Amino acid sequence: MQTQIRRANDRGHADHGWLNSFHTFSFADYYDPGAMGFRALRVINEDRVAGGGGFPRHGHRDMEIISYVLSGALAHKDTTGTSSVINPGDVQRMSAGTGVQHSEMNASKTDPVHFLQIWIIPDRAGHAPGYEQKSFTTEERQGTLRLVASPDGRDGSITIHQDATLASGLFKPGESATHVIAENRFAWVQVARGSIQINGETLSAGDGLAANGVGELAIEGIDDAEVLVFDLA
Repeated sequence: MQTQIRRANDRGHADHGWLNSFHTFSFADYYDPGAMGFRALRVINEDRVAGGGGFPRHGHRDMEIISYVLSGALAHKDTTGTSSVINPGDVQRMSAGTGVQHSEMNASKTDPVHFLQIWIIPDRAGHAPGYEQKSFTTEERQGTLRLVASPDGRDGSITIHQDATLASGLFKPGESATHVIAENRFAWVQVARGSIQINGETLSAGDGLAANGVGELAIEGIDDAEVLVFDLA
């Protein structure tokens, strides 16, 4: 198994005042030909939006867009008729498909919202636009990797149009879990909060790790940490 770490400080950065955003992969005005995504995983943006701010209505096509809130609350509206608030523990998927307009606004006028915006390239173009949101408790994610997104919606996860899964884990110091990478599969680990060790390597908030080849990723909490693990074709 081969691994490569992308440190938080190597990400792109844009500070618009109302929005402070870090880009794991090339996005908007940030371009790095060596960081155009990983397999079908195209975007991981760590966004902090000030109270009263947000992304006004705009359009997307042919992308699976996942919103994962770390603190605060995010208000979502789209042209499928969906209106919702996304809180910590919620995982929201919007399939842009043949075209959808949406807005993502801070649900608070005063408090910031901190979230990850994730884009996954779908298995094909032309899916019908769609939306799904589910909540996952702290208890079911503590000290383990809880499946939160999959192609078939198994184990109560949200459904995505791609041969990929996403797991969420919360780790206190000393808590651990293992992710097995099968033949012809790839993994990306994103540290959302805190610090962990993976196979002896220390990763902190904002760091990412790419892995390919058959093997195991042993994840252990150093301090209170929140981790996302993508398993990709």
